[in-house]
Amino acid sequence: MIRDSGDRQVFETGAVRDISAGKGRCDLMPLGVAAETMNGDEVLGCLAQYQENGDEVHLFNALITFMGDNYDTVEDAFLDLSVHFEEGAEKYGMGNWNGLPDWTFLSSAVRHYLKFKKGMADENHERAFMWNIVCLIAVLG
Repeated sequence: MIRDSGDRQVFETGAVRDISAGKGRCDLMPLGVAAETMNGDEVLGCLAQYQENGDEVHLFNALITFMGDNYDTVEDAFLDLSVHFEEGAEKYGMGNWNGLPDWTFLSSAVRHYLKFKKGMADENHERAFMWNIVCLIAVLG
């Protein structure tokens, strides 16, 4: 289930998302420093490379690494991810994510990844991480 504060942030495109104020802007952190501090975390390292040069191949590498580390197969990961798309469509409307700014995806992805690494179970952080990376790749493409 996707957590819901009940408060919405509306973007110029009309896209709507749960508020981000007070959650931190993970996209503004130097992710390379975070990756090295976390013993060379490979997923964060890939996101740091994307942050540095904007090459979406690093997003694919982060996604592939994450899926490989946490799911039996890539198909299992995408089937799990499809539940997040379903829940998001119920909460915000179908395709609402298409109008979100790029930074929202990276910030949210990193936040959910860190919560997943920390073992937090207040929501499905694995799905939320993958959703943000997949959507970021889609809007960049």
